[in-house]
Amino acid sequence: MSIAPARAAFFDVDETLITCKSMACVLARYWGRGEVAARRLAAARDSLQRQIREGVPREQVNRSFFRFLAGSHLDDLETSGREWYEKARAGGLLHRPVYEALRRHRDAGDLVVLVSGAFSACLDPLAREVGADLVVCTVPEVTSEGLLTGELSGPPMIGEAKAEAARRIMAAFDIAAEECFVYADDESDLPLLRSVGHPVLVGDGPISAPPSETATWSRLPGPTPATPPASPTGSPTGLPAAGSPTGLPAAGSPTGLPPTGSPTGSPTGLPAAARPARTRAAQAA
Repeated sequence: MSIAPARAAFFDVDETLITCKSMACVLARYWGRGEVAARRLAAARDSLQRQIREGVPREQVNRSFFRFLAGSHLDDLETSGREWYEKARAGGLLHRPVYEALRRHRDAGDLVVLVSGAFSACLDPLAREVGADLVVCTVPEVTSEGLLTGELSGPPMIGEAKAEAARRIMAAFDIAAEECFVYADDESDLPLLRSVGHPVLVGDGPISAPPSETATWSRLPGPTPATPPASPTGSPTGLPAAGSPTGLPAAGSPTGLPPTGSPTGSPTGLPAAARPARTRAAQAA
């Protein structure tokens, strides 16, 4: 018998659930090594950083990134994504305090959703490993031959788009926003953090929300620049139990929630960018 989730937990990915920026890593893997690749990467990095310094909206910066991929084959990018992930996961890719929170949500039967401005090549290997139910991400426009045009199919999954996607998912599964959690680190994630009853701010980066608002938010430490020791093959172990956000059950504690299972039926109204990541997830309408 299928069981509907009682809560949802939404996770930003870059520098929240993982310790790096996934799109830059996959791009570096895809372009390869050598002098030509190094020049291309430097030019791309300089262009994007200049836009950020000049205050260009993050949505536009996200679009600019995908223009660097015009003419690339999606299959090749997904291969590069898998290769990058397999190498990076052994070097401490998962940010352990946030991953531990995800594990507790998953074990409690909550709907686990990754929400990211990155795309499938960066996110699918991660989603499979952590056991996410849905992936909501930026969707590049792809031709019938499988080539990226450099444009997007839909809005960048940045800022208000993340919050709107979360609201639609909560409505589709009939989950109260007051019961849900968001884990995120960035100023652009404020709409997403504000969309639920349990926002969890990761790291100590500057955000514009007033202290009177954030005083009631839970917090987790952000990732450090140093690469942590490699974990054994499989899911990381030795994850800290401390720092559990308010209302989130500690590992092994009674939850009062239904056991993990598939959400009942196939809810409609999910955002087009929502893709099932494992069998318990409903198909997007």
